[in-house]
Amino acid sequence: MKIGFHTDAFNSAYFSFEACLQWAKKNGVRWIECGLIDGVSWIHGLGYQPHVALYEDPALLRRKMDGHGVRFSQIDAAFPLSGKEGPLRGVPYVMKSIQWARLIGCPRVDTTDGLHAPAGLEDEEAMDLMKRSYEQIIEVAEAHQVTINIEPHGYFTTKPEFLERMLGFCDSPCLRMNMDTGNTFIAGQDPAAFLKRFIDRVSHVHVKDVSESLAAAARGQQTGIAVSHVALGDGVNAGNIRKCLELLRDRGYDGVLSIECEGQGGPMIERSLAWLRQTLAELKIPAE
Repeated sequence: MKIGFHTDAFNSAYFSFEACLQWAKKNGVRWIECGLIDGVSWIHGLGYQPHVALYEDPALLRRKMDGHGVRFSQIDAAFPLSGKEGPLRGVPYVMKSIQWARLIGCPRVDTTDGLHAPAGLEDEEAMDLMKRSYEQIIEVAEAHQVTINIEPHGYFTTKPEFLERMLGFCDSPCLRMNMDTGNTFIAGQDPAAFLKRFIDRVSHVHVKDVSESLAAAARGQQTGIAVSHVALGDGVNAGNIRKCLELLRDRGYDGVLSIECEGQGGPMIERSLAWLRQTLAELKIPAE
């Protein structure tokens, strides 16, 4: 399996994307994931945000990334598609992200729904809305040969029965799943059981632990975690992560395990990286 990380680990440290590349090179991590910005942001322009804007030239950025020995495993275009703004803002954003991903050689784009039931829509209305949105998105994804992942992160996607229907919106190999160990846990699910149900559709994995305090306060009440403030192995979800890794190993998964946690400018994500490498070794899983 391949080890990567999401640059949101360095949101609080106000790293630039360039600084994330340097961290990856220093720590021997070859795979990176970041959010895409559609437009201009002063904080990004000043170098205080670890994500990438769609106006940045993908050929030049790829040249810079190659210089650090780092490639994209996925780019994050997870504007919620379940609400009324999904077709208006989310669909064009995802479509542009697909085109940009193709140009930079990134094989996957991450998508999701909103954290809460969409205001003014019944569940079935929202599902119909998302089906039309994904049909448009997958048409573009197939043309560019880019995989669209659905991540369990919101009101619909953390419920297995709804996620199963969403993964069936289109009969296409380009529609897959991004498993998230932390979001499934905080939503009240058993991450290993959740993964087992969808393991044949998984093309990318977010590895995320959950602090004891957050679990006590929010488990079953929230559907996603913005950034986990605990290193891998230090939270109450560590055992579930290990079970998920065993399931992935036994299924022959050889894709990316993308670490998601608060980095504290380095120390916390470095502990996470060490734990993941050690756990993979204990489970006899070759790691890249």
